[in-house]
This record gives sequence, structure tokens and C-alpha cells, in this order.
Amino acid sequence: MSWIRGVTCQVSQWRAERTRWKADMERFKAEQRAARKNGGKMPENPGPPPTGFALLPWLLMGMGAFSNLFQGKTPQPWIGGIGLFAFNSLYIYVTFRVFTRETREARSTRVALILMGLLTCGLAIGYGGSWLYFFPLLGLATGAVLRGPWLGQISLGLTTLAAVVSVFRAGWDAVNVAYGTFLSTMVTAAILSLSEAVRELRSAREELARRAVEKERMRFSRDLHDLLGHTLSVIVVKSEAARRLAHRDLDAALVQVTDIESVGRQALTEIREAVTGYREGSLATELDRARSALSATGVEPVVRQSGPPLVPQTEALLGWVLREAVTNVLRHSAATRCDITVDGTPDRVRLTITDNGTGTSPAEPVEGIGGTGLKGLTERLATAGGSLEAGTASRGGFRVRAELPVDAVDSADLTEVSEVSA
Repeated sequence: MSWIRGVTCQVSQWRAERTRWKADMERFKAEQRAARKNGGKMPENPGPPPTGFALLPWLLMGMGAFSNLFQGKTPQPWIGGIGLFAFNSLYIYVTFRVFTRETREARSTRVALILMGLLTCGLAIGYGGSWLYFFPLLGLATGAVLRGPWLGQISLGLTTLAAVVSVFRAGWDAVNVAYGTFLSTMVTAAILSLSEAVRELRSAREELARRAVEKERMRFSRDLHDLLGHTLSVIVVKSEAARRLAHRDLDAALVQVTDIESVGRQALTEIREAVTGYREGSLATELDRARSALSATGVEPVVRQSGPPLVPQTEALLGWVLREAVTNVLRHSAATRCDITVDGTPDRVRLTITDNGTGTSPAEPVEGIGGTGLKGLTERLATAGGSLEAGTASRGGFRVRAELPVDAVDSADLTEVSEVSA
């Protein structure tokens, strides 16, 4: 019963392969029709991926043996018939498994190939003549299965075996069988290996393109979140200040309105730069904006800055952290004082933002990191060899501390990071 189940599984596999082959052919024809409509440029893909059907026509090399059986020229024809049927079955079984790496390298495929070799030797030695042409078919199956460093030695061994059997059965005139065996083995292996390499390269290129698009989408989402979150918070704060001052100090209210206009114009510039991907933040600029935004809401900014000069990439990353932290102070802290400290050593720089507010973060802390903005910044700093910590300060309030190498690599040039939701 086990062999019946095996045959049933193989038939199902052939049917699935045939269905997939038809679908690939239909898709390729549709691409050709679309290409002709769009100016005649043919698709880059030369055709559907090869399947076992591409190797089936070579079974016609065994038509001579079948003709001898049909005409009664083969002694003990029932043995020859069983042998022919077994060889064809093994050939089909092997060739339909060579286009997938897992099935090609499976033990059952190798066993079937060995059985093909034994059967080929038996039929060629027993009958000779047209039965010798099973050796090139065996070489074709061998080249399709074995595509490694041992292929050359195995091919030479198989060619030598074909030559010895051919000379034994048909004399030196049959040496061309050995040449055909060597040629079919090496050419089949070369063509299928090249075809597989081309498909893998095309797949890798498509994956790289997909990742590049995904990386750019995440960069744009992250930058918009950080840019608009801070800018809109500053505009709201200064608008409230202007409203409070309008009825008692018109000149001070006009100053706030002027600041709102300036912030809005700067936001437009930054959004354009973010869209093109050329935005680079400056820590000094962000410190000035932080002082202005905090002062407008009645929060006393205290800034301390020391340490070595920083490269633009490090300044840009710390600028993002400062922007996000100050935005959270304005939105959530209800603080009256915010301390901003930049210090470090010749190798590493540290930025600390501490407020005396309620000590709440934008969201519940997750492993010490609160809020989607801070969580995204944690991942960005990690790609540059840094770290970010956020949580309740020891004396109350909320504290954000970022640490980076002085010469941190720009995170936009590193491996893609997780998306930051707006």
C-alpha cells in the first residue's frame, strides 16, 4: 500500500506542477501583450520559471528502445518493457524535483538518481544498441540534480562508465554516447545553475527595492512625526500666550504672533527638507527653539552646555531628542522649570532634559521608554551606537537622557529602523 500512496503523491505533485506552469505561461503571455501595447518593450523576465516539463522532451531519445520493443526486436521484451517504464518513471520523478532546492537535495531524489544509474547500466549492458542512449539521459538528470563542486568528477566518472559500456556493447563506433553523456551533464548543470542564479538575483533586487521603499516611508513618517509634533505644540503654546496678552499688552502679543509666523515658515522649510531627505538638525538651533518655546509657556529653561565639539550627525540625533523631550514637557508635564544639560567626554556625549512637573510620560512606560516618539528615538540612537533612557526623575518630574558617541554615524545611512507612528 505504501507504493500506491507514493505514486498517488507523485501524480498530485505533477498535477500541481502542471497547473503552476500553465499559470506562469498565462502571466508571461499577458506581460508580452501589455508590453506590445505600451510601445513594444518586452518584459525583462525572459519567460516563466523552468519546470520539469522543460526536460520531458528529452525522453524522445528513448524512442529507439521503445521501437525495438514494439517491433519485437528485443529479446525478453517484458523485461525490457518493465525496464523502460521504470527508467521513464524515475527520470520524470527526478526532473520534476530539481527546480526546488529542498526537493533537489532530498535523499529520495539522490536515491532515485542512483537507481536510474543502476537501471541504465543494466539495460545498456543487456541490450546495447538504442538502449545506450539512456546514458545521456542519465547525464542530464545527474547535471540537473548535482550542481556542486563534485559535479566535474562525477561527470567524468559517468562519462567513463558510458564509454566502457558503449565500447563493450557496440565497439568504438559508440564512443559518441560517452561524449553525449558528458555534454548533457555539464551543459544541463550550467544552464540550470545560471537560470537559478538569475532568478535569485532578480528576487534579491526586488527585495532590496522593497526595503528601500519601506525605509524611505519610515524615514518620512518618523520625520513628520517629530517635525509636526514639536512645531504644532509651539504654535499652540504661543497662540495661547498671544490670546492671554492681547487684552493687556498688545505689543507682547504681537511678538508672540510674529514668533508663530516665524515658526510656521520654518516648519514649511523643514517639511520640504524632510520630503527630499536632506534635512540635518542642529543642536544649537534646537536649544534656541527650546528656550523660546519653554519661556512662552512660563517654563524656566536652564541650559548648560560643555564638552568637545560634535559632528553634524551627532548634533542631528541629539537635536531630535531635545525636540521630542521639550514637546513632551509642553504637552504633558505642567512643569515650571526645565533643565537641559549637554556634557560628555572626548568619546561620548550626553544630553539630559529634566523637568519638575508631574513626572508623567506621553504614554505608559514600556521598558523604561515612554511614548511612540521616544520609543522611535531609542531605536534610532541604538543604530548609531547610543542609548536613550526616559522615566521619572529621582526628585520628581520626568527625565530624558540620551548618550551617543561623539562621532556617531547618521542613522539615516544605517539599516532601516522600526516605524514611528504619527
